[in-house]
Amino acid sequence: MTLENQSQKPRVGIPWRTSAEEQEKDRVKAREKLDYYFRAVERAGAEPNEISLAQSPGQLQQQLTSLDGFVLPGSPADVDPSRYGEARHIKTKTLDPNRDRTDSAILDYALKSAKPVLAICYGCQILNVHQNGTLIQDIRSQKPESRPHGSTDLPPGPKKGDIQHEASLAGDSRLAQLNEGTHAKINSSHHQAIGKPGRDLRVTAHAPDGIVEGVEWTGDSNWVVGVQWHPERMPGDGFAERLFSDFVAAVRSARGAAMQKA
Repeated sequence: MTLENQSQKPRVGIPWRTSAEEQEKDRVKAREKLDYYFRAVERAGAEPNEISLAQSPGQLQQQLTSLDGFVLPGSPADVDPSRYGEARHIKTKTLDPNRDRTDSAILDYALKSAKPVLAICYGCQILNVHQNGTLIQDIRSQKPESRPHGSTDLPPGPKKGDIQHEASLAGDSRLAQLNEGTHAKINSSHHQAIGKPGRDLRVTAHAPDGIVEGVEWTGDSNWVVGVQWHPERMPGDGFAERLFSDFVAAVRSARGAAMQKA
């Protein structure tokens, strides 16, 4: 971690995972999984800032201008399939319009202002939808030949926590560079995944069964990466830590460039 004063650290915005968690009275319980992202950003040398899902559009835009980069976290909710022109699948059970709206506003702003984005799990999915891509609404029912991608895909038993599987990374990708190789082991906790890749997004990571595990932005030089796995829940993993460190380095660089223009 750098020796910068707290006020000098780049400020990274992280929206609440769900409206229900933000409204939960038990704050320790509500923040349990959100704080994984906060701790990962702090370890990488930035200052995390929560973004409320209950703000008005004007309040949200005002907050976004004060932030230097964004992490879009996972969520137990699913992206509304009407956003990519599909009917709701029976397994698409929980929608959160405030989370969809907030992430869409963040992406509109970040892509226009060249502020870096690390999009994780649900965040990766809504990044793809924002760019006019589609989603597989339920891997197990729509791709039954696929391997397990979440604990709910496993037979009943004592196993708890994230499952793990291999991933293949494109040799010339940022992800492969950060992993220091094209073969990685990642954790997995999702029932949806990218279908058709969105505009200006290059698929750079696959699971052995072909499910998309990562995308990278090609629209301009901005740092935008989406991963389907959960690097925030992999403390001590070199690949995960380098991913957050590279993101924060890009945020710091983008902030410096913006200050020079001001």
